[in-house]
Amino acid sequence: MSPSSPRPFRPWGTLGVGAAVATACAVCCAGPLLAVLGGLGVTSAVGALWIPALAIPTVAAGLGVLVVRHRRRKASCRAQAAQADLGMPAPGPPPQASGSQTTR
Repeated sequence: MSPSSPRPFRPWGTLGVGAAVATACAVCCAGPLLAVLGGLGVTSAVGALWIPALAIPTVAAGLGVLVVRHRRRKASCRAQAAQADLGMPAPGPPPQASGSQTTR
């Protein structure tokens, strides 16, 4: 090979560089990726244990809402005994049967 001749194309060289980069990335990112996946696993395990504990306040809140709605509905349909002021004048003496009275 003379210095003026072109270099032969080697596809394995490019592939080797790509494999080296992928390996370096995997080695570099393995710790953080395992930490994230482990954190997700621990979080899901804690969530699975806490779901029954969180169901108790949820059911209590739902029952509270139902009781308040029932009391409000029951109170709104009840008629209260009270006098109603209609703003009408008090009745006077009944008119006489003979018609209008005129003074003479």
